[in-house]
Amino acid sequence: MEFAARDGARTLTFAGGTEIGRRYRANFDVLHLDRDPALAIVADGMGDSEGSAVASRTAVDVLVAAVRAARRPLGPAAIRDAVGAAQQQVRAAGARLDSLTGCTLTAFVPDGEGAAWIAQIGDSRAYRLRDGLLELLTVDHTAAWLGAVYGWYPADSQQAAAARYMLHRYLGHPDSPEPDVLNVTLRPGDVYCLCTDGVAEQVSYERLRQVLGSGDRPGEMVAALLADTVADGGRDNATLALTLVA
Repeated sequence: MEFAARDGARTLTFAGGTEIGRRYRANFDVLHLDRDPALAIVADGMGDSEGSAVASRTAVDVLVAAVRAARRPLGPAAIRDAVGAAQQQVRAAGARLDSLTGCTLTAFVPDGEGAAWIAQIGDSRAYRLRDGLLELLTVDHTAAWLGAVYGWYPADSQQAAAARYMLHRYLGHPDSPEPDVLNVTLRPGDVYCLCTDGVAEQVSYERLRQVLGSGDRPGEMVAALLADTVADGGRDNATLALTLVA
């Protein structure tokens, strides 16, 4: 999937894709790309139950509807309200289901004025490639992230592996935690990449930088990175959304 959209003075080319991998019987990730309003979202259901599928689908549907209905220009309050509405609906779904009902979510929402909002909750991620530098713009809301920052255990240890599944914030959480919301500029040549942990855990930083900086069409980059996740073992559903700024 690849298409171009206008957002103020910028042309944004979106591309995205998803890969089931080899571990799960179904794909519990959800990808959404939109022209009007320009929008990219990835969500990752927690586990492999009905609740996982319902959470990710519900979160994306509610967020899309809220962004479409919000007054322009968009501000941080509107983004938080949209994610808050998704939080409420995922929790309501969980109350009806006898299984874990939760998901992570990362959204990229251009504001029509040369910038974009990124909303993040959980351990899906947003990266930006600018002038050859690939930066991770978001923080994983996991015990593993805190362990890496504070040196609690080696990154390749069994403790770190287990801590990746200990999320402090996600949609469906009983305490309804808020997302991180950040504002980023949109400069010609920027490549923004949203991805679930099935990409982040299976594609190295160097490989991600190489592909995003290749100059290939965004759809070709998506195909290459998803193929990499399968080649690395396909241990998880893998989903990504790219936005190229011109």
